Amino acid sequence: MAVKRKRAFLYILKCADGTFYIGTAREVAKRLAIHNARKGAKYTRSRLPVRVVYQEGPMSLTRALRREYQLKQLTRAKKQALIKGRLIVPTLR
Repeated sequence: MAVKRKRAFLYILKCADGTFYIGTAREVAKRLAIHNARKGAKYTRSRLPVRVVYQEGPMSLTRALRREYQLKQLTRAKKQALIKGRLIVPTLR
């Protein structure tokens, strides 16, 4: 019997103040609703509304968390380039 892997997505939100928030979720639309209901991450609560500007997946939860960490290390300019499709950031193995 095959083992069913948990699937997750990496997402980047743009907050009302222009900052970015990077996270992972199994269902991005539901997670977005949670953020906008002031029940998500503490960071986004005072920066509403937020909207999804970038998404990757599905992938394993482990890979999504690694990717989240990797993209959080990027400068703001590189995050903007990634969102616009002008930068390719190879995934870590």
